[in-house]
Amino acid sequence: MNKVLVTGGAGFIGSHLCDRLVRRGDDVLCVDNYFTGTKSNVAHLIGNPLFESMRHDVTFPLYVEVDEIYNLACPASPVHYQFDPVQTTKTSVHGAINMLGLAKRVKARILQASTSEVYGDPEVHPQSESYWGRVNPIGVRSCYNEGKRCAETLFFDYWRQYRLGIKVARIFNTYGPRMDMKDGRVVSNFVVQALKGEPLTVFGDGQQTRSFCYVDDMVDGLMRLMETPPDFTGPVNIGDPTEITILELAETIVRLVGGTSRIEFGPRPPDDPCRRRPDIGLVRDQLGWTPTVTLEDGLKETIAYFRGILRA
Repeated sequence: MNKVLVTGGAGFIGSHLCDRLVRRGDDVLCVDNYFTGTKSNVAHLIGNPLFESMRHDVTFPLYVEVDEIYNLACPASPVHYQFDPVQTTKTSVHGAINMLGLAKRVKARILQASTSEVYGDPEVHPQSESYWGRVNPIGVRSCYNEGKRCAETLFFDYWRQYRLGIKVARIFNTYGPRMDMKDGRVVSNFVVQALKGEPLTVFGDGQQTRSFCYVDDMVDGLMRLMETPPDFTGPVNIGDPTEITILELAETIVRLVGGTSRIEFGPRPPDDPCRRRPDIGLVRDQLGWTPTVTLEDGLKETIAYFRGILRA
């Protein structure tokens, strides 16, 4: 039985990860300050002897005994991370320092949930791990993009200087049940608008592209990465390489909901990437991982979840 710490464990991806770890038989400590995570995401685990929840902010040191650490703590949607950009940067940087210090003390393996945002608005397509990115260091999204880039730097310096067992995952757009309907992400925005019969708001002309990975596939990729040999550190892209325009996504969601919502267009936000698609050759070859849930099947599950929330 592994003792596993999941920071941000009450969040969208974190709560699904806690589910999988508990089902596997691990002893799971979920740490969250509940800025974007919610108790309802892990309420079904309360009372399970393999699960424990702790309110804690990772910008402060944490003293626990664990074998593995998944560092997922950080607001991940523009609405949330731009609300308090200074705290967002602190969460990425101070949080990484504190979790790396903990891992060094207890000799735990540690996985950093980085992001495709480290590539910024890319000039290389699709994005491979060897690409250094094109990021605005002083823009409105920089608190998240540059915070995550700095966290990666810290992880690799701890690996080089202390030989700490690190893993770095670059997570691409992920969706599924337990997303926050007010998080400002495109899938949750479109699904909620369609279910309410409201117009779907598409920024720009809708020709910008994204690649969407269902949360179950994402969790599987993170767990496989944690289990790789010590000399395999990443960074590793984890995401679905199927590329779709935002306009096509909106049309697909309206069709699956069965509604009559129209599509409206608005100005694009600053630093919004034009194209985003992962090169998953490394994760496929080294981890044997490829996504298995199609976008349409994943959207059906997500729509059903939000429909239940709206009816409650």
